[in-house]
Amino acid sequence: MTVFRGSQRTLRVKREILISSGPRETRVAILEDDRLAELMFDRPDHRRIVGDIYLGRVDAVLPGIQAAFIDIGLEKSAFLHASDLLEPDEDEEPSDKDDADDIPDVDEAQAEDNGRARNNGKNGEPRQREAGRKAVPDIAEILKKGQILPVQVTKEPISTKGCRVTAQISLPGRFLVYMPYASRVGVSRKIESREQRAKLRELVTRLLPEDAGGMIVRTVAEGVTEDQFEREVESLLNQWKKIKRKQGYVRKAPALLQREASLTRGLIRDVFSDKVDGLWIDSKEIHKEIEQYLEQVDPELMGRARLYAEPVPLFDKFGIEAEIKGLFKPRVDLPSGGSLVIQPTEALVSIDVNTGRYTGKKDPEKTILKTNLDAAREIARQLRLRDLGGIIVCDFIDMESRGNRDRVLQELRTHLGRDRARTKALAVSDLGLVEMTRQRVRGSLWSTMTTECHQCHGTGRVFTPEVVSRRIERSLKRVANEQRERQIRVRLHPEVALYLKEEEPKLVAGLTRLLGVEIELRDDPTVHQDEFRLVSQPGGRDVTEVYAVA
Repeated sequence: MTVFRGSQRTLRVKREILISSGPRETRVAILEDDRLAELMFDRPDHRRIVGDIYLGRVDAVLPGIQAAFIDIGLEKSAFLHASDLLEPDEDEEPSDKDDADDIPDVDEAQAEDNGRARNNGKNGEPRQREAGRKAVPDIAEILKKGQILPVQVTKEPISTKGCRVTAQISLPGRFLVYMPYASRVGVSRKIESREQRAKLRELVTRLLPEDAGGMIVRTVAEGVTEDQFEREVESLLNQWKKIKRKQGYVRKAPALLQREASLTRGLIRDVFSDKVDGLWIDSKEIHKEIEQYLEQVDPELMGRARLYAEPVPLFDKFGIEAEIKGLFKPRVDLPSGGSLVIQPTEALVSIDVNTGRYTGKKDPEKTILKTNLDAAREIARQLRLRDLGGIIVCDFIDMESRGNRDRVLQELRTHLGRDRARTKALAVSDLGLVEMTRQRVRGSLWSTMTTECHQCHGTGRVFTPEVVSRRIERSLKRVANEQRERQIRVRLHPEVALYLKEEEPKLVAGLTRLLGVEIELRDDPTVHQDEFRLVSQPGGRDVTEVYAVA
C-alpha cells in the first residue's frame, strides 16, 4: 500500500465547521481561530445550481462576442463562452478557474452588435489568448442554433444576468475531479512539491482506463492510499455512465441530467479534512448522513464529527449570531482603532481604510503601517465572510515607503491564501490603491439575503426634513396657482411634522395667508420619511400626483 504525503508547511490555523439545520433553512459557518470566516445557507426557495448538469439547446450563437446562449430550462438562457469549449489547463481544478464575469447584461440580439470590438484585435482578427495558451476557437464553427449538448453550471444567475455554463463537464469526488472530455491527468497547483505531483500523476494515470477522459488530483489527496484512489476512480466513472444513460433516455431538451450534492454533503466532500479540528451538527439526520459518508471515504475523521444536542442554539453557543447580525454594516472596526468602509456597487466593490482614533505616538509611518496591516487581514476575512466577488478596489492609507507597501500587499495575499475562491491582488499603486479580483460563483450574501429599501430605493439615503418641507411648500404653491383647491390636508412623516412644529412654526400660517388656501398638517407614520401626500378636503381626493412634482 503506497501512501503519498506532502511537505508543504503552512501556518497552523484552528478551524471548526458548524452546521445548523431547520425545516426551512440550513446554515453553515466556518470558524478560523474562533472567528467567523465563512457563512453559507441553503433554502428551498434559493437552491444552489452550481455544478448541476443539463442537456441544453443552443438558442443563439453570437460570433461577435464568441459566445452562445443555451436554454437549460431556467428563466434566462445560460451564457457559454468559446473558451469554455476548450480543455482546461492541466494543473487547474475546475473551481480554480479565473472569474471572467463577462456575461453581457444585454439581450441576445444586442450582444452580437455590441461585442465585436471587444473580442477583435487591431486588424479585426479574433484575439488570441496569452502566449503559450490555446487560441479561442470560432464558436460559429462548433455550435449551431438548435444544437443539443450537455453543459454544467459554473456560475449562478447574478443580478440581471443568467447563469454561466461550460461544456467541459467535471464530476468532483473527495480526492479527484473527473473530466470526461479531457485527455490528461493533472494535479492541483496547491500541491507544490514536484516529486509529489509527479508521483500522484503517475498513480492516477495508471488507474484510469484508456480513453476514459482525464482526472485532476485535488489538494486533499496528499496522504491518500492507492486503494482509496482506485475506489474513487471507479465511483466517478460509474457516475458518468449513469449520466450518459439518462441523456440517452431524454427525448427533449432542456432537461436536468445531474444535480450537484447538497450544501452540507458538498462541504464535507470539499472542505472537511484533517486540517479541520471539529465539525458540529445540530441535526441527527445530517449527522448520521455525514457519518455514513465518512465511513466510506475517510473513517479517521468520524471522531471529529460531533452531534450538538445542548438546549442553547448552536450558533449562540459559539458566539457568532451577533457577528451575523452586523454582517452587512458598511463599517468594520479594526483592532488598532481604525476601520474599513465597505461599499458594494454595480461595477465593483470599494473598500476604504481609515485610521480612526488610532494615532500612534511619534512615527506617523508606523501608525499607518500598523493600521494597513490590520486592514489587510480584515479585508481578506470580510471578502470571504460576505462572499464579495468581481473587481475590488482597496484604498489603503498612503505610505511613503515602498517596503511598507510591499509588506501590506504580502499580508493581504497571505490571508487571501485561505480563501477557497480564486483571488488575484495587484501591486499597491502610488495612491495606495490595491486592485484585485475574486472569483464570483454566485451573488454575495448582501445581494441574496437583502432586498432594496422601498423608501430610499437602494441609495441608503433619504431627504432631510428641511428638504421635504421645501418640497411641500412648492407643491402647495402649485395648488394655489391652479385655483381649484380651497382646503388641503398634508399627510407627512412624524419626523417632518415635528421639524415644522419646532423649527418653522409660522410656515403653515404664512402660507395660508399668502396662498388663500386652508392648510392642515397631519402626521402619518405610514408615509415614508421623505414623502408626503396632499389630500383635498372635504372630499378626501389625493392630489399629490398632480401637484407634487418638485
